[in-house]
Amino acid sequence: MACKNNLVVKQIIDLYDQISKLESLKPSQNVDTLFGQLVSTCLPTDTNIDVTKMSEEVKDMRSNLIKLCGEAEGYLEQHFSTILGSLPKDQNPLDHLNIFPYYNNYLKLSKLEFDLLSQHSSHVPTKIAFVGSGPMPLTSIVLAKFHLPNTTFHNFDIDSHANTLASSLVSRDPDLSKRMFFHTTDVLNAKEGLDEYDVVFLAALVGMDKEAKVKAIEHLEKHMAPGAVLMLRSAHALRAFLYPIVDSCDLKGFQLLTIFHPTDDVVNSVVIARKLGGSSTNGVNGTRGCMFMPCNCSKVHAIMNNRCKKKMMIEEFTI
Repeated sequence: MACKNNLVVKQIIDLYDQISKLESLKPSQNVDTLFGQLVSTCLPTDTNIDVTKMSEEVKDMRSNLIKLCGEAEGYLEQHFSTILGSLPKDQNPLDHLNIFPYYNNYLKLSKLEFDLLSQHSSHVPTKIAFVGSGPMPLTSIVLAKFHLPNTTFHNFDIDSHANTLASSLVSRDPDLSKRMFFHTTDVLNAKEGLDEYDVVFLAALVGMDKEAKVKAIEHLEKHMAPGAVLMLRSAHALRAFLYPIVDSCDLKGFQLLTIFHPTDDVVNSVVIARKLGGSSTNGVNGTRGCMFMPCNCSKVHAIMNNRCKKKMMIEEFTI
């Protein structure tokens, strides 16, 4: 196993060397091929590799690789959001989201997040914030279209151009144009109003190193409402070469409810936590807040186990 693990890490380092030498990370045949190979190499979860225990050299490479992946992902979303926004005025861009290469992954991830959120909530959220929504806010769109038809979504991004592109995607949709809003701001500057949301999503690439990630989480903890839910994305095993890891110790001021590690082609792990300080029944604006559904530590939710048996790994945390 050690030899196999060393070989995989060597492959990732080799791909990093090639990617870091690219003149541009904008979509092209070479860029798409290299990142496709990288994702395929990092997908297996049947490994005991712990990136936090690697050499300092490998840790530095991983940190740089995550930043390159984030930059390339931004360019990819920008590219396809521009294409969709340029469709004839009589066409709804949301009817053509399947041109985005990873659209099916977002369908699966959003369904997974909705199912897990439902296990820990006593009511349907009326207002959701997504921090780091980007030029193609697929999570918000998929949740709004297929899972939460009466919920409003407020998308926050530091990049005004990203918000312009994202807004143009939903502006022609008679439903989402009324339920989806965009705010250009750094999350660390967003204070007033964060206590109005039942659920806050923090994108995987908001805080691409540990210090920045923890800083964002600490800021949300200060300004979210007691009892509100924080949804985060993390990474497990080799997938941690692609995205930052969120540890339980990063969630001070929150009760950790679930860490869910997919083992299929959904790359991100899902972390769910609840802001401390409120009761299980009192939430935002006096609504029924998010509830923790007790279950034995390390056991899989029955509903998820039946649906995804042998497909996922889940950790549960009791009070």
